[in-house]
Amino acid sequence: MSEKTPDQPAHPIRIVGGGPKKILYTLKTVGRIGLLNSAKALNSRNTCKACGLGMGGQRGGMTNELDEFPSVCNKSIQAQSTDIQAPIPREVFDHPLADFQQLSAYELEHLGRLNDPVYKPANSDRYQPISWEEAFTLMAERFANTPAERSFFYSSGRSSNEAGFVLQLLARLYGTNNVNNCSYYCHQATGVGLHNVIGTGTATISLEDLGQSDLIFVIGANPASNHPRFVHQLKNCRERGGQVIVINPAKEPGLVRFAVPKSARSLLSGGTWIASEYVQPRIGSDLALLTGIAKALLESEQIQQDFIAAHTQDFSAYADNVRNTDWTTLTTHCGVDKERIEHLARCYARAEHAVFAWGMGITHHLHGVENVEAIANLALLRGMIGKPAAGLLPLRGHSNVQGIGTIGVKPVLPDDIFQQLEQTLGVTLPTSAGMDTLACLNAAHDGKIDAALLMGGNLFSATPHASWARAALDRIGFKAFLTTTLNRGHITGVENSESLIVPVTARDEEWQATTQESMFNYVRLSDGGINRLSNIRPEVNILCELGKRLLPDCPLNFEEFQQHQKIRNAIAATIPGMEALADIGTSKQEFTIANRLLRSPDFPTASGKAAFKITPLTLPQTSPEFPFVLASIRSEGQFNSIIYEESDSYRGTNTRWSALMNTEDIAELGIAAGDYVNLRSPFGEMQAVKVFAFDVPRRNLLAYYPEANVLIGTARDPRSKTPAFKSVAIAVERA
Repeated sequence: MSEKTPDQPAHPIRIVGGGPKKILYTLKTVGRIGLLNSAKALNSRNTCKACGLGMGGQRGGMTNELDEFPSVCNKSIQAQSTDIQAPIPREVFDHPLADFQQLSAYELEHLGRLNDPVYKPANSDRYQPISWEEAFTLMAERFANTPAERSFFYSSGRSSNEAGFVLQLLARLYGTNNVNNCSYYCHQATGVGLHNVIGTGTATISLEDLGQSDLIFVIGANPASNHPRFVHQLKNCRERGGQVIVINPAKEPGLVRFAVPKSARSLLSGGTWIASEYVQPRIGSDLALLTGIAKALLESEQIQQDFIAAHTQDFSAYADNVRNTDWTTLTTHCGVDKERIEHLARCYARAEHAVFAWGMGITHHLHGVENVEAIANLALLRGMIGKPAAGLLPLRGHSNVQGIGTIGVKPVLPDDIFQQLEQTLGVTLPTSAGMDTLACLNAAHDGKIDAALLMGGNLFSATPHASWARAALDRIGFKAFLTTTLNRGHITGVENSESLIVPVTARDEEWQATTQESMFNYVRLSDGGINRLSNIRPEVNILCELGKRLLPDCPLNFEEFQQHQKIRNAIAATIPGMEALADIGTSKQEFTIANRLLRSPDFPTASGKAAFKITPLTLPQTSPEFPFVLASIRSEGQFNSIIYEESDSYRGTNTRWSALMNTEDIAELGIAAGDYVNLRSPFGEMQAVKVFAFDVPRRNLLAYYPEANVLIGTARDPRSKTPAFKSVAIAVERA
């Protein structure tokens, strides 16, 4: 629904990211949750619950792996704010689903913490509190009566390595490889693309490397909102004389100038200038711009021939393809002129230690894998992979999404891990093909899924084509959710089906220590131990109890696996690079996963060399009926699908029902900023959306996720299976 507030300015405003507003926000949030509670949470030895940049653990709650203090941001505060809530009163569940569905995502999140299992029968319109015994009996009976191939298991990236490992084992021992995680909707294109080029799918650098770089590319990402502590690294790069090149269709204020709260100098000066170069290609045209930079490097002979000859393959075919792509095609595609592209190439050529960082503006396209391959190609051209203080850095969202993938929450296990699991644990695992996240929902939409276990996250709000997603989820006969708070996915797509929600401990409430992996491949140990609620249980305990009841004759002893040390021993024995996990509980020694960082050009490929990849140019397909290209975005006041604030202080919007548009496009439509438009695509419509003027290219438009999911179809990258959330053809009409 829309919220009409015409008195709110809708023209571009001068905004500096961070600064006093974030300090005041922190004070407000701390005041709401209580100083004692917030101090206890932030200072405990637990990993940050927000982004994958990593913080906390055994060095202390607000310290990163370089022992920098304070390493904390408003995302950390936001994440704590929803965990430090009173229980939802039982009386709330006297209300029908229809009442819950009238609440906003923000209001649902702030109803309080779940403290009892709640159950909605298929023939009911409301949840009712039940006992844990009833909940376990229900789960075990429903899955026991479901053929394994008609089920799927899903995890978000906020769960621990221990819980993720048990989840994927439980699913496979039950008989299905339909095991997946939220990365299929975010960085799966990164894993596929990097593996194709360099043989590994994660970051090649450490936080220490980042701190010694002299050029950082930030491509298709808005860390000012989504990874605020990364902006501190960008500030440091500029202050030591380095360059920061931002490539993003939207001119994000926090990437232009940012008042870093932990820096008195930055605050007093009114903010640090972040981007030394800010380039705005059209939405979905990154390939053309990246190819253009490569073409300029080749034409000016500013490449590292010795590195290419010794450590790469397929260069000639790649170089011929780039040289044969004419400049007019490239500049027409991306909307950036040749002179500017050549300037970017010269900036890159000056660097000795370049880091390429990117987000979902790169991966959320039908050609997301090609985008990632193009970034890796650029790094190879100047030997920027396999040397200290240079390399590749995908900016991960969820705090443990990379760890969840590392320990096997995915439909296809590598052969060596598959064999080690069978031999070490004495079990037999299924060999049938597993389905990725969207494929599971496709099957559900076709009536081929009867039961699902969803550990964390908000799969409904994370899925494109909202009306389709709602129908697909509601066609799953039984869904079991493991969660801390209510979200849209618990009340939508459950109307005609059976739904069970069981309350789990947050990371800092775990009964035993857990581990998490940062985007730098660094594994931290979280102590847990905070006691807030009376009737919640850890995810591992819930999964193991289900395993005991569902698979009583299984050779795996689920009773023993309730001990996290037993799980860590199994991970250490079966997952390459994780051997040190076996001792982390006693040694407290956090570590970088072995053989992940590339400090020398020894690539984990069959040939030992990196492979250049040809990346054909593609563009979003518009038409006279749908002439605009939409990218869905996250606000400063949210984290993934969790909404902490309705407004976006950086972009100057006061409603999430917003369309951020080019001023010339607004004038051409015969409207003014502050007026209302309808957004329409082949998949749905958003009515009475408030228009805000914003610095984006002509015929490009931004709208907030997940609200904009109603406009986005289920088309996906054929190689990574990632939906195209950011290159959607739409029509804009006066409301």
